[in-house]
Amino acid sequence: MKKTLFVCASSVIALAATPALAQESAEGDAPLGAGDIIVTANRTASLLSDTPIAMSAIGGDQLADEQILDPTQLNELVPNIAITRGNGLQITIRGVTSTDQTEKGDPSAAFNLNGIYIARPQQQETSFFDVERVEVLRGPQGTLYGRNATAGVINVISARPKYEFGASLDVNYGNFDKLNATGVLNVPASDTLAFRLAGNVDQRDSYIIDGAPDDGVDYNRFKNNKAVRLSALFEPTSDLTVYLVGDYSRLTGDNVNTIVNSNFVPASNFYEDIGTTPPLTNARYINANNKAQRTNPTPFSQQPSGRTENWGITGEITYNFGPASVTYLGGYRETDAYGIGVLTNGARQADTSGDYNQQSHELRFAYNDGPLQAQVGGYYFREESDITLNINRGTGENVGRLSFLQGPTTSQNKSVFGQITYELMPRLRATGGIRYSHDKKSRVGRGIIQTYSYINSSYDFGVPVGDPFILTNNQAERSFSKVTWRAGLDYDTDLGLIYASVSTGYKAGGFNDGCLEGTLPGCTFTQDFLFYEPETLTAYEAGFKFAFGPAFALNGTVFHYDYSNMQLTELVLNLLGPGQNGQITTNAATSKVDGVELDATLRPSDRWTFNVAFNYLDARYATFNPGQDLSGRPLTRSPKYSGRVAANYSLPVGDGVIDFNAATRFSSSYDLSSDFSTYRFFEQPGYTKTDLSVTYKAPDSRYYLGAYVENLENNLIVTVANAPQTAVFSDPRTYGLRAGVKF
Repeated sequence: MKKTLFVCASSVIALAATPALAQESAEGDAPLGAGDIIVTANRTASLLSDTPIAMSAIGGDQLADEQILDPTQLNELVPNIAITRGNGLQITIRGVTSTDQTEKGDPSAAFNLNGIYIARPQQQETSFFDVERVEVLRGPQGTLYGRNATAGVINVISARPKYEFGASLDVNYGNFDKLNATGVLNVPASDTLAFRLAGNVDQRDSYIIDGAPDDGVDYNRFKNNKAVRLSALFEPTSDLTVYLVGDYSRLTGDNVNTIVNSNFVPASNFYEDIGTTPPLTNARYINANNKAQRTNPTPFSQQPSGRTENWGITGEITYNFGPASVTYLGGYRETDAYGIGVLTNGARQADTSGDYNQQSHELRFAYNDGPLQAQVGGYYFREESDITLNINRGTGENVGRLSFLQGPTTSQNKSVFGQITYELMPRLRATGGIRYSHDKKSRVGRGIIQTYSYINSSYDFGVPVGDPFILTNNQAERSFSKVTWRAGLDYDTDLGLIYASVSTGYKAGGFNDGCLEGTLPGCTFTQDFLFYEPETLTAYEAGFKFAFGPAFALNGTVFHYDYSNMQLTELVLNLLGPGQNGQITTNAATSKVDGVELDATLRPSDRWTFNVAFNYLDARYATFNPGQDLSGRPLTRSPKYSGRVAANYSLPVGDGVIDFNAATRFSSSYDLSSDFSTYRFFEQPGYTKTDLSVTYKAPDSRYYLGAYVENLENNLIVTVANAPQTAVFSDPRTYGLRAGVKF
């Protein structure tokens, strides 16, 4: 097999084409100048331009200006990232992803909320409200973080309380009856204690056109979400900081974070030749009109609805003693989810419920004096879940319900990690880090058929009749351990920072549905079939962050990944018996990833700002084990070319300013999914997406009023497709008004 190696240059300037945002300095007393932002990616406060890793950072004001209201919209600003909705969020960074979104799978990218790792993709669907910034780190992480990650890390950091009274209200209203409103109240109780209360409402109707109005099903409200967050900051001395956060959200609507919902159209709206017989070929994309693609003619057998409730508490305590400090970061979260909907072609009634809880504890020691910076820490994580999926096998009297009862499913991680940076000579620093991780997973579950006296729908069924019939058993347990490491150099030139690093990543292995032969009745799977091994990744990276005076900035990095024992998840027809399809994960492949991400920002005057970003990504299979020759074929959600061109013009009006913004994102075609069980590849064609906005901002940002239009082309981008039945797409053209006031 021919091996190719492409060495490229990539950029990570985080502020796109909007005016630079003034962020508070690490000491909180001096605003930053244009083109930079303070980040905590290295667990210490530093300028983005001085942080020697590939990352993006987006401030809270920019998130609002760019209409980035939830994680799926980070695709607009962050290079080589794809965040799509399925059964929760699927995060792909530089071609590295996880397709197992069940309760036993691990994401390849760590999603952190105020430093706390959020384990389940279903819990990561959070609205961005009262957010200080979002940081996206690309590549393996683990020597500074409690939870290891192979693809990267997304850090969502909410605004902390301040020692001054303040309040704000932001309202965004648009087509599809969209309403997103956030209110914030900041109250200082004393010179050392302050509280902050923030609440959010996020609602809209469905983008899907009901093509079967006679089935009695209403798609709206598509979502009706409400969330609240209360935080407290206590600093009794200059050395002690106590930060507490409590949050609660209730997500309702006919699109909930479950595997049964109405958020799909037939795959035939976008593709043809999507049969399920060999050979393995591409389904052909159809250039249909927007209305036809958004129409679902499928009659639904019952009204979809759902509810997901999340709550959590986070505590962070830091004490400084001289050049050293100690930090404890702990959190506990619970999720209760319930959904009623349909499966496959809409005819099969189904409902699902799930209870999840997780706790994590992290203790870090840090030292920073002279040429030495060092951190060492320990981490403990435990998650437990119980979920149920019920499928009605018909309606009428004495009808059975097929139920998959999975739980308890537990996951546990114990880790120690550390990293040292030493200044070898003026301007030149060396970094070394190491991590030891131990993972343990287990699950107990089964599939049963229970007959009921009658079944009309998932909303209306009778009492059990007789004993349940056990179809399958799901029971497995495995443990894994791994040492990963990082080494790097960075150097301050007269133009800015240059850096290079080698790092390794690891994601634990696991088990598939079923049980080991001889352990329980009906257990027939061998160890090789039931279990899969950890995947590993070695990343080589070099980059620069240059500033050619205050008017021009250029950043870039080169990277190459060796990706081994890649875990691939696919649907297997009749895996658990006749008509009982199952999901199987195997160590199916090795792959190579090379890329380039270039970003330039130009400010020729106080009024104009231009941003140009270009990304090249060559992510492909090197080998593929289970009988398919996919050598050289691209990994999913990995366009070879992508980028963004944006411009901002600020027009002074009296003491205020009017900001005009225009941005176009472009992407070449890419494989969306590879359905090996049904012999089809699905491809998303190349596209452009243009956003326009105009906003008046009063002096000192006391209030603002703006209008926007997004996806001017009205292109529908397919985010999920499978043979032969369903497809999910991104937002069509949206437009609206936004306004806000601060006190």
